[in-house]
Amino acid sequence: MKFLRKSLAIFLLLTMVFTIAACSSDEETKTETTTKTEDTKKEETKKEEPADDEIVIGLSLPTQQEERWVRDKEKMEAAAEEAGVKLLVQVANNDVAQQDAQAKNLIAQGIDVLILAPQDAAAAASIVEAASEEGIPVISYDRLITNTDKLDYYLSFDNVRVGELQGAYITDLVSEGNYIIMSGAPTDNNAKLFKEGAMTYLQPLIDEGKVNVIVDQPVDDWKPENALKIIENALTKANNDVQAILAPNDGTAGGAIQALAAQGLDGQVPITGQDAELAAAQRIVEGTQSMTIFKDTRMLGAEAINIAIALANGEEVKTNGAVSNNSVDVPSVLLTPYVVDKDNIDELLIESGYLKKEDVYK
Repeated sequence: MKFLRKSLAIFLLLTMVFTIAACSSDEETKTETTTKTEDTKKEETKKEEPADDEIVIGLSLPTQQEERWVRDKEKMEAAAEEAGVKLLVQVANNDVAQQDAQAKNLIAQGIDVLILAPQDAAAAASIVEAASEEGIPVISYDRLITNTDKLDYYLSFDNVRVGELQGAYITDLVSEGNYIIMSGAPTDNNAKLFKEGAMTYLQPLIDEGKVNVIVDQPVDDWKPENALKIIENALTKANNDVQAILAPNDGTAGGAIQALAAQGLDGQVPITGQDAELAAAQRIVEGTQSMTIFKDTRMLGAEAINIAIALANGEEVKTNGAVSNNSVDVPSVLLTPYVVDKDNIDELLIESGYLKKEDVYK
């Protein structure tokens, strides 16, 4: 009997030991599993977060309706990809309010640098101010943003020089007679600079009475259809007696040539242009447009990304000028523009790879 009681006691004792051991093992397994799960979640969360050192550049463009702005966008996207930085792009479709909202949304996303080509030079000042409050530097791209002392850099071509090249070319061809003068959009500070440069050649001839200006008018939003209407009205006013047309860019030149063609005057009236668009190159070959200004946007777009990366890294930006925006002299990087006409179109536009010969000589 004693033997049975003793055996039972040993059995119960062993059962308790194994039970405690099992419970301890379960708890350790549960704790280990929970710890692994938490570690996994932390690792997954860590993977989803963007790299702290990734450079994010915001780009706000006014339009994609003109070939040159399409080229700018494509070049900057390619340059950003090659440099391994993130580029967030917004296009305002020639809408001032839309650009304001889009650019401020980019700022809210925590971009490192903003590249801004303004639809309205003065209105864009509020975007620059908003970026400055967040410590985000702004590059005014191609078009100068005015009326703010917070603008960091201006990147463009020498736009007064662009106008000088147009003015010198057209007055060399036609030093007397009736002129139609068009300037760019009133909201674009570049339009002011182009005209300023051109008038250094035209104004003396006007003052001497050699050149008679039939119409002197800006082209709203740079739209070809607006240029078309201006030229139609001017031709009617002058009874088609027109010897030269100063057009600020290729788009407005195209609209003007359409109006001239309707009167059988295309190819008979010298006309300027700018941007070296394919359609303009074709018209130069055909003889309906006299010249264009080549501003290599491949260089401009690549330089914009280079400057943005330097600013994001806190590095110094080398400039070669300063341009007043009515508030301050903005540190500027200004590239060189070139005249293109039938004599050098192959050299400048085709041999450089900017345009294809089979497209130009269609």
